[in-house]
Amino acid sequence: MYRGLLRISGMLMLAGLVLSTRIWADDNKQVYTGTLGKAAIVVEIDTRYNQGRYFYKKYRTDLALDISKEGDALVMVEGAVMDGDSRPTLRLQPKLNGWSGEWSNPAGKVLKVELQPAKLPDVPACALPYFTELHDKNPYEYLRLQGLQLVKGKTETFMGYTVQWWSEAKSGASLFEVVSGYSPQARERINQYLMGRLWGEVDAHFSCAGSYSQSSQPLWLSSSVMSARIATEYYCGGAYPDQNNESLNFDTQTGKLLTLEDVLWVGQGKPFHYVEGLEGASTVSSADYYNYRSKEFAPWLVAQLLKLYSTEMTVVAEGENECGYDEQEPWAFPSWYFSANGITFTPSYPHVAAVCGYVEWGVLPYDLIKQHPGGVPLQLP
Repeated sequence: MYRGLLRISGMLMLAGLVLSTRIWADDNKQVYTGTLGKAAIVVEIDTRYNQGRYFYKKYRTDLALDISKEGDALVMVEGAVMDGDSRPTLRLQPKLNGWSGEWSNPAGKVLKVELQPAKLPDVPACALPYFTELHDKNPYEYLRLQGLQLVKGKTETFMGYTVQWWSEAKSGASLFEVVSGYSPQARERINQYLMGRLWGEVDAHFSCAGSYSQSSQPLWLSSSVMSARIATEYYCGGAYPDQNNESLNFDTQTGKLLTLEDVLWVGQGKPFHYVEGLEGASTVSSADYYNYRSKEFAPWLVAQLLKLYSTEMTVVAEGENECGYDEQEPWAFPSWYFSANGITFTPSYPHVAAVCGYVEWGVLPYDLIKQHPGGVPLQLP
């Protein structure tokens, strides 16, 4: 049911808009479709930062653009600054319904460029909510994912629940959905989130101009709560590659995604609910959230871990770098997930010290968690 957005057939309709220099200067992001030579492309221009990006529909991978204006002309230099003088340039002039010009590289190759404003088709009724969100807020990514399909993989049983794996072939991204064990309503909500997240990983792969790999696994499934892990390794520019382990935690009675404060609360007053990037769905400001995590939660968590795991928190093996597990900063925003004996916390480090985060001894027993309940009533193991 959630294998992806239905393929949109035919050519995209193009808006017949008059685009002046003033419109280019005032709008934030604009998305265009068109051709570079004979190849179909999609272009996004972000006027806030004089930056942009584009992809060939055949390959879908982002190519960065540095943007400037020369009179009415739009000049877009392709690639990273470190590429030096080898960077191609798109030089475009405004026309009645978009932009027209040339792409050229230092070797002397020249190709014609034609761009028109992209007008998006309606989202099919059976599509995931993820695609509705993309259509409304990120049309560039919406166009990037057109025509891709998820491939059905193996079905397996994990902790008594049946899960069905799905993957996308070009990116290699994969994730599962739950096909038995919970109420239809809760299962639908969980699976909508999981499949939307899978498509997000597909998009992240193509958004990265370097390398991006992803893997996932179920961690814990029970009648009341569920955890899954998404692990990514990527290098998309900058000094170092990076890794990230993210846990998704669900209330399986309702199918809703849980925040840590929904489960565990050590502050004053009632627990709040905060979702980063979705302040409209949060009950406090980001400042209140960061203040609680750094000044109340982190000191409390470090104190509990020192009691339970004094050796792991303080002893450093000979020849290893100092990770500072007994410091509060790595534990202010930890990854966490449900496990057999309690909630497992893993510390968060900058990418240069990411290896320090690959520890899984930081388990707080459920008896302790139940003494500090969060904002959502849960039947913990």
